Amino acid sequence: MARQMMQVTNLDPVWSRIRREAEELAANEPFLASLVHASVLYHEELERALSFRIAQKLVSPEMSELSLREIADEAYDSSRDLGLSARADILAVYERDPACHRYLQPLLFFKGFLALQAYRIGHWLWTNNRPDLAYYVQMRTSEVFGVDIHPGARLGRGIMIDHAHSIVIGETAVVGDNVSMLHSVTLGGTGKEDGDRHPKIGDGVLIGAGAAVLGNIRVGNCSRIAAGSVVLEEVPPCTTVAGVPARVVGSAGCDQPSRMMDQLLRRSDEERANGNGSGNGQS
Repeated sequence: MARQMMQVTNLDPVWSRIRREAEELAANEPFLASLVHASVLYHEELERALSFRIAQKLVSPEMSELSLREIADEAYDSSRDLGLSARADILAVYERDPACHRYLQPLLFFKGFLALQAYRIGHWLWTNNRPDLAYYVQMRTSEVFGVDIHPGARLGRGIMIDHAHSIVIGETAVVGDNVSMLHSVTLGGTGKEDGDRHPKIGDGVLIGAGAAVLGNIRVGNCSRIAAGSVVLEEVPPCTTVAGVPARVVGSAGCDQPSRMMDQLLRRSDEERANGNGSGNGQS
């Protein structure tokens, strides 16, 4: 068994590093040793650790931990993409969140990461014609983590949801790869209309805290939405929008805003957002 475990971890550098960090944590902090062993070291692969951790967090009197683990295991066994997405999400958090110093932290401590993986299980259920169970997972994820993502929404890989309080993502929303969003972000509709009614977020987009993107509109690749903005119209690629309602105030400031996590508006951008620009883009 030990040799088999070594072969698996050697082929999976993310899981291998998580296990090394878990061993160090268990040795250095005895009070967390049982949690680390149960959540990480007992398992042969990341997918099984995720099943355990998600079930451990979502358990309630309405559904046992064993049942939740069975659901998650079935999903991971049926869809290799779930595990690949989880690894990309771990790397995204590690690379973009200055509070994350180890691969292990998202798995054990970061509710944004855990809520995202729970959503991925719910989305798998949704796409496999099990909508009621998907709604149940959505409900428990919202109750436990404060993150409400409809299981019908489509989210790419390499997503970071920082702090992850009061996130709302609607049924027909689409979020591309390598997107970063902060707390209190809403990707919602504009009323009671049915059908395709939620935003389409491109790759590499950075969405600041408290921003709302409403309606079936496109947010272009590598764009940046300033904190507190209300976006009601299409956002061109590689631009920054700010304000209520939001409007273009400049370029995105870099090639990959979601990776750089630079949320500061320069002075000229602030003046445009406040309507104090000279009209020719010069401050």
